[in-house]
Amino acid sequence: MGARSYYVYILASHIGGTHYIGVTNDLIRRVGQHKLKLVEGFTEKYDVVRLVYFEQFDDPENAIRREKRLKKWRRAWKISLIEKDNPDWNDLYPEIAAGGG
Repeated sequence: MGARSYYVYILASHIGGTHYIGVTNDLIRRVGQHKLKLVEGFTEKYDVVRLVYFEQFDDPENAIRREKRLKKWRRAWKISLIEKDNPDWNDLYPEIAAGGG
């Protein structure tokens, strides 16, 4: 059995818009659920479905710890984190869903 990966991800409604931070062990499935509005609540209500940032971890504890830490960050810090690797706030989902990420 191969090693399992865990992901912390940031979704956004649009450039500089509302964002959501989550953690999952299946990034493609989970972001797909958000995009199809299968996840009731915040992301559905505010149309927060653009995957703009993610990090991969080897164990769930570190992923959860990172998620909690990011959620406490100031908004400007989160925006800087996104824009460091994704300055145009491109939706990363099509690339990873196609196997490129």
